[in-house]
Amino acid sequence: MNRRQLLVSSAALAAALPLAPSASAAARTRLPRRDEIVSVLRRVADHWIGTHTAPGDNGWARATFFSGLMALHRLTGEARYLAYARGWAESHSYGLIGGVTTRHADNQCAGQTYLDLYGVEPDPQKIAAIEECLHRMVAVDRPDKDDDWWWADALHMAMPPFARIGVLRNDAAYTEKLYRLYDHTKRAEGGPGLCDPALGLWFRDKRFVSGLPGAITSPSGKPVIWSRGDGWVAGAHVKTLKALPPDAPHVAEYREALVRLVTAAARIQRADGFWNVNLADPGHFPGPETSGTAFLAYGTAYAVRAGLVGHGAFLPVAVRALQGLTTTAAHPDGFLGYVQGVGDRPDSSQPVTYDTTADFGVGAFLLAGTELAALCRPS
Repeated sequence: MNRRQLLVSSAALAAALPLAPSASAAARTRLPRRDEIVSVLRRVADHWIGTHTAPGDNGWARATFFSGLMALHRLTGEARYLAYARGWAESHSYGLIGGVTTRHADNQCAGQTYLDLYGVEPDPQKIAAIEECLHRMVAVDRPDKDDDWWWADALHMAMPPFARIGVLRNDAAYTEKLYRLYDHTKRAEGGPGLCDPALGLWFRDKRFVSGLPGAITSPSGKPVIWSRGDGWVAGAHVKTLKALPPDAPHVAEYREALVRLVTAAARIQRADGFWNVNLADPGHFPGPETSGTAFLAYGTAYAVRAGLVGHGAFLPVAVRALQGLTTTAAHPDGFLGYVQGVGDRPDSSQPVTYDTTADFGVGAFLLAGTELAALCRPS
């Protein structure tokens, strides 16, 4: 596909997107108090912990939960959350699925929580495996191979560990390797890359890139832009930007990418605060969905906190999302519903209901809530 064809496809896609909620809806949004947010975050976290006494494997899904739990620990100082995360990491000896030779981003996601735990209680053994794994990609195992991240989710799983190890060791080789992997995903994967150049939204992988021959579409023929896929991308940018110094190389591009993503998302947020599982087709499984919504709220709240977007226009977007999640998805006992299970597109793990949940969805909710809580008055 040449650039002209891609731009034509992007323009058609932009025309297909639904309209944003009205300005009056934003005006009616009430900023919650921090203690109100913390209360529901604790309720959801405590329910998960109480019903999962065995902390689980160290794959990407459970690791995403623990990323959210450590964010809640930083906000509240709750020792139980730290102990639960520490117990999980120790049960896996701070190791990675596939060992230190793995190049798979999903297997590297656990390194985020190992780095969090190292930050609280420094011990080199906590980050030995993730550091050796990334070092091998940087300098030992085909260091010029930059096409590992062929799906959008990979950015969330692996960008933050590369950034954090690079900063921790003051070694630009990690952050430059990170950028080369990112740049391939964004601009070259599948031919045109996974980021739509006109919208700033991302396709989950090359099978969905609008305009490519045989691209997967919705039943009505519209493009498929999976909300959780774009949520993963938002989360990747947030965590990477938090790790890197503001004047580091490529930070300006990461900021711009996040701004474009949350701006596009704000235009298509539902009136109830959720985002549809297919951002390009509101009729494609039209019910609420928690995980994509939570990650997009996380990205939006961070962009407001960091001064990347306007407080007045974008804070209501994040607030509406959290209000929708807490009133629609969170049960009175803390169970978190409407989470789409493991998959790669809107059709995956359907139906999504009040009673469907998953660890990564809970983690995303905790990340979104803690980020928004930092913007709210204490009481």
